[in-house]
Amino acid sequence: MKKQIVVALAGNPNSGKTTLFNNITGSHQHVGNYPGVTVEKKEGTCKHEGAEIKVVDLPGTYSLTAYSIEEIVARNFIIDEKPDIVIDVIDASNLERNLYLAVQMMELGVPVVLAFNMSDVARSRGIEFDLDMLASLLGAPIVPTVGHKNTGTKELLHEAIRVAQDGHHAKSPDIRYGNDIEKAIAAIRRRMEGHVSFGGEQEARWIAVKLLENDQDVAKRIQAAEIHEAVRAEQARIESVLGDSAEMIIADRRYGFISGACQEAVRSTIETRHTRSDRIDDIVIHRVWGLPIFLGLMYLVFWLTFTVGTPPMDWIDGFFGWLGETVSGWWPAGSENVLKSLLVDGIIAGVGGVLIFLPNILLLFLAIAVLEDSGYMARAAFIMDRLMHKIGLHGKSFIPMLTGFGCSIPGIMATRTLESRRDRLTTMLVLPLISCGARLPIYALIIPAFFPEAWHAPMLWIIYVIGIFLAIVCAKILRSTIFKGQSVPFVMELPPYRLPTLKGVLIHMWERGGLYLRKAGTIILGVSVILWALTSFPKTENVNSSLSPEEQQAAELSNTIAGRIGHAMEPAIKPLGFDWRIGTAMIGAFAAKEVFVAQMGIVYSVGEADEESEPLRDKLRANYSPLVGFCIMLFMLISVPCMATIAVTKRESNSWKWALFQLGGLTLLAYVVTLIVYQVGSALGIGLGA
Repeated sequence: MKKQIVVALAGNPNSGKTTLFNNITGSHQHVGNYPGVTVEKKEGTCKHEGAEIKVVDLPGTYSLTAYSIEEIVARNFIIDEKPDIVIDVIDASNLERNLYLAVQMMELGVPVVLAFNMSDVARSRGIEFDLDMLASLLGAPIVPTVGHKNTGTKELLHEAIRVAQDGHHAKSPDIRYGNDIEKAIAAIRRRMEGHVSFGGEQEARWIAVKLLENDQDVAKRIQAAEIHEAVRAEQARIESVLGDSAEMIIADRRYGFISGACQEAVRSTIETRHTRSDRIDDIVIHRVWGLPIFLGLMYLVFWLTFTVGTPPMDWIDGFFGWLGETVSGWWPAGSENVLKSLLVDGIIAGVGGVLIFLPNILLLFLAIAVLEDSGYMARAAFIMDRLMHKIGLHGKSFIPMLTGFGCSIPGIMATRTLESRRDRLTTMLVLPLISCGARLPIYALIIPAFFPEAWHAPMLWIIYVIGIFLAIVCAKILRSTIFKGQSVPFVMELPPYRLPTLKGVLIHMWERGGLYLRKAGTIILGVSVILWALTSFPKTENVNSSLSPEEQQAAELSNTIAGRIGHAMEPAIKPLGFDWRIGTAMIGAFAAKEVFVAQMGIVYSVGEADEESEPLRDKLRANYSPLVGFCIMLFMLISVPCMATIAVTKRESNSWKWALFQLGGLTLLAYVVTLIVYQVGSALGIGLGA
């Protein structure tokens, strides 16, 4: 007997795979990322019948044809890592659609056990299975399970161990693709001889089929040009003879095989009728009521994330404020010390800046987990899909973008729910254009300073609309240029509604929250220390003692690296209507957007300034025009996001390239847009509310 059995858990999204994984592994789980990609890698261990079992929860996938990064990861694990057994989790109430993946794995020749999950739902719908006959037709053992009740888990593990130990591989389903396809498969296999190494006739046939299906991931593994030429010739011949692509014909034949097997071994004991889920969907995705219901639920998510999250954020903020004061108390009052400044202004402030977002993130993913596990998230994507398609994205992208109104960080992390890497990158790159809550203090300072009360609400509305408009335009441009390519098929089934389990919801919530703390936090903390150094050094030796403490602080800031950079920036930002003071404040705002207000207070010697500070507003009115005030808001809306956003973009994209592209691209866009607005406004003499 092997010391350890490696079990790969595969299945369609919404098949209950994660629930089974939690049932099998319990608390013995580890979450990370697959090397080189942001796809989550979940592993766990358990012991059963004396065997040690390592379970790898593969990303949900509909097939072994590589459309999305998740499908590539799942398939490559099965092919390259060769697990001892694959448990394919199948939604028994949606059998024909779910069996498509199982059939493909059997064609590949991997050892498979089929878990007919949600078998209680299938029975309630009057569906009966002849499991022995179906297992014989498919060539793999079948175990009925009910994941949320932990029913059938032990029997499933018993069967998995038996198959893994006995080495009983699934027999290849007897699928014949018709004479024309079979001739093409044979021709490609002959061309591969001497060029491609494969483990037997079954794998050779599988590679030939994948090449005919235009599977780009398999094609990249084939170096010989003559093989690709043969594939293109066969594809062209098939399409000319049969009037359809080889890919479509192969898929139709597979579904035909599945349908035939189900005709033999599955029967319905009742007439087709509306299920409970159907009746709910009549309202939830109704043409008229669907969108208002969706917006109402999104408002609740928004409220939960950013209203319920406020008290714990205040507690965390208060704790770190107290900690900073306590550490400051270790030195004599009024004394200046580099170590004290590093601890208080750099490390403690940096750690606090990371942890203060944690309540938002945990609450957001709590809400998303409930919506996903209940089956509603699929409906939300379905409702928004038509609108989002117009800008080159899918319906699921709407959820992270909506979240961005509160904070870009949880919004970017929410892009993990998107199947396509192109959609994921596009969404996270444009998401900072959605005006987050951290920018609101800037608007709250600027708008009352320059515009009459009647214009307060319209100006705020205009800024938010500009951000939304630019996000839509940039998403469209990105999907038409950098991320141009074949769109991933948006197969969005509407799974039956289910009551989420507390365990599953909490696990999903904490996985992402813990990832934020462990990985993004280290980067954010490092940048915090760097920004502290920029705004603290070099120290000013001889400050005019006749100046007030606020004026001394302003003089010291002007002499720091950040202040000097602000002075150096002035020629570049002058065409935008900005001076060195605004430039210096923008450098500090990289730590967090709302810091811009405090930095402006320092450079104008106002002291402890906030968005309600009338003295600071008076200073701004005396030095800038309403047009400049509007341009400040515009630039802060569009330009480089805060360091936390950049850090999370790097983590979620798994590349500094995209994080720096976001940083540079948005800053360049902000410069160009603000330059046009200021120069045109100045030329036309527009006062903007003066």
